[in-house]
Amino acid sequence: EGGGEPPHGKTPLANQIVDGGQLRMLGRTAQNLFWLSRYVERAENMARLLEVGYKMSLTSRREGGEAEHLVSMMQAAEVDEAFEKTGRVADVDTVAHFMVFDEENPSSVKSCLMAARTNARSVRTAITSDMWQSLNAAWLEFSQIKPRDVRGARLLGLLQWVRQRSHEFRGALLGTILRNDGFAFSQAGNFVERADNTARILDMKYFVLLPRADLVGGDLDIQQWTLILRAASAHRSYRHVYHDRYKARNIADFLILRPEMPRSLVFCAGMLKDTLGTLADLYGQRLVCHDVVDDLCAMIENTSMEEIFAHGLHEFLTEFIARNNRVTECLSESYNFY
Repeated sequence: EGGGEPPHGKTPLANQIVDGGQLRMLGRTAQNLFWLSRYVERAENMARLLEVGYKMSLTSRREGGEAEHLVSMMQAAEVDEAFEKTGRVADVDTVAHFMVFDEENPSSVKSCLMAARTNARSVRTAITSDMWQSLNAAWLEFSQIKPRDVRGARLLGLLQWVRQRSHEFRGALLGTILRNDGFAFSQAGNFVERADNTARILDMKYFVLLPRADLVGGDLDIQQWTLILRAASAHRSYRHVYHDRYKARNIADFLILRPEMPRSLVFCAGMLKDTLGTLADLYGQRLVCHDVVDDLCAMIENTSMEEIFAHGLHEFLTEFIARNNRVTECLSESYNFY
């Protein structure tokens, strides 16, 4: 399925225009590359969120606790209202199906892989054969999985498989694509989505503890924060930086303000700024999106955990997500996505 392979190399002139003396990628091609990377990253991130929600549900000893954690996870992913409309009960099996296989959920793993593959097919000549083969193979393999066979430990195995396939695609992209505007748009999509996910994973913690303030600082609180670290693949690296016991403030600091952590908000914002700077250099022009990403970086760089907790973690993360979304809106306007 899918026909022949795209060639290695740069985007052909048929997909570019001359703008002010600069060779510039068509808006539609740029849009497809941007969203291709976003959807691959989102598929991985949905798997990460579901894994956290599932494991948190196993730690609950209270009646109704399982559903509370699963709903919190869907709130973080902003799919809780869509799930509620299905009329289903929020248990592990129904939520897992909704988050992984439900095509009516635009953020499900299946929907993301389908959308990524559709975008990849639209820009076959702008991506390398390694990128296409990685994504196409992942879709074909996923298509063979029967939802009824994915329960319990098998669910965790599938979620790990999704993460591995995302890593393979990213490796193919980083190892084979030319460092031109196509690479820049792909990177922008990746880091916008990754920043969004890290903020939502942290915000999920807020939703979990909000109804039970008495749990803050307790053993269950620490266990949940540990799961948050594991969801961001930051469990081992956290111990390299902080040698003491898990602490909520340190974990939040690690995922928000530590520039050496590749899924932290400050790292993603910095990479996004550098990527948009590359586009400005390539096209010889700064646009509105560059000012917006500068504001995003200033927000995260000119603060401290003391200020964030004083302001409110949820409020800070909500504002960050809104500004991150604004980057996408301005990028679309600046580079004529349509």
